Amino acid sequence: ILCGSIPGLVPKQLRFCRNYVEIMPSVAEGVKIGIQECQHQFRGRRWNCTTINDSLAIFGPVLDKATRESAFVHAIASAGVAFAVTRSCAEGSATICGCDTRHKGSPGEGWKWGGCSEDVEFGSMVSREFADARENRPDARSAMNRHNNEAGRTSIIELMHLKCKCHGLSGSCEVKTCWWSQPDFRVIGDYLKDKYDSASEMVVEKHRESRGWVETLRPKYNFFKAPTEKDLVYYENSPNFCEPNPETGSFGTRDRICNVTSHGIDGCDLLCCGRGHNTRTEKRKEKCHCIFHWCCYVRCQECIRVYDVHTCK
Repeated sequence: ILCGSIPGLVPKQLRFCRNYVEIMPSVAEGVKIGIQECQHQFRGRRWNCTTINDSLAIFGPVLDKATRESAFVHAIASAGVAFAVTRSCAEGSATICGCDTRHKGSPGEGWKWGGCSEDVEFGSMVSREFADARENRPDARSAMNRHNNEAGRTSIIELMHLKCKCHGLSGSCEVKTCWWSQPDFRVIGDYLKDKYDSASEMVVEKHRESRGWVETLRPKYNFFKAPTEKDLVYYENSPNFCEPNPETGSFGTRDRICNVTSHGIDGCDLLCCGRGHNTRTEKRKEKCHCIFHWCCYVRCQECIRVYDVHTCK
């Protein structure tokens, strides 16, 4: 019932859902945290990862083009699924997975293995099976999406680290137990945002194979270092997102809040695309003059503060 009620699944995803039904809530959670992280990373840019309510294409037509933005969305969503499934397994939410027992190796000096190492290989497998199920065409867009999906999953493996807990009298840390842990998802978002900024532009090549014409990607500029599996790739230029355009999925930047003191992309000059900005005052209630009372509570007064709010024309 759960799988049949999810709109937009292709047959391979539907089969996967039925085989792994108990981890599907984690898959959904992973897509959600991917979208939230996308919106955080692009909060001050002309394209701010806007989603559309009541639409299967939650980002609208913006993903129809093979742009940097599409590359980032695929990477962060695939990473989100792998991340959420991996964490859910470590927390014991599903019976088909658990802790990672394969990559412990020899302990270091002053510590030993303990706790629950997170099984990122299982989480990545789930993400690969589910997210890549749509990307089975022999065209350039499927090749690009598969590459960026894998780059998102690889980012987690790159950022795995040891997490330790001290043991001993009064926390003396005579011995530590350690386990493999994923970083906070914000760290993964920051990492993939850097990959977005340095994404590699590609060109499409056609080859004749036994199954017919197949499209592949190669770097557009030979004098740049070829992209690795960790890098994002794209082959179409982005629109400027300044004006609303239903065909490109651009909502424009009119009425967006801008930073009047910034010279970056979130500043009123760049974010408003040279159209100028409006300024209004806004009164906000805030806690102030807080005093700590022994023991143990804080008593505050309520103040009215006036702020200038700048929005794009």
